[in-house]
Amino acid sequence: MKTGQDRASGAGRRQVGRETASALAQKLRATQPSGSSNECRLDGERVVIKCAAAANDSVGVTFKMLDRLDAVVAAFQREDGAFDVWSLTPAAFKAHMRDTRSLGASAGKVGLVRRDVFESRGKSIGRVRL
Repeated sequence: MKTGQDRASGAGRRQVGRETASALAQKLRATQPSGSSNECRLDGERVVIKCAAAANDSVGVTFKMLDRLDAVVAAFQREDGAFDVWSLTPAAFKAHMRDTRSLGASAGKVGLVRRDVFESRGKSIGRVRL
């Protein structure tokens, strides 16, 4: 069951996401993500790696970031701990995104896309175990 997120739990989840994205980038042979955005280069393209824990079915990207990316790479954790990794174009992400329900700093700035959109409209990069 999903629980709400406050500032402290959100910060913890962001840190785990950054660490996971960095490990995934290494496994995918991408450059190391820069700063706190998880942006990197994969196969010559500018991408962001977004991670979703097994209990989560969506990833979020800021509207500003979408304008400078070639792809959104989403890693959805499975119950066994491995990640199913998908790539989606920014245009497809924009076409299928919904606004975040956040009332905090990301309100009105972040779009969310569900796993099923990546699976139906995106390209599979494969399964990765960290």
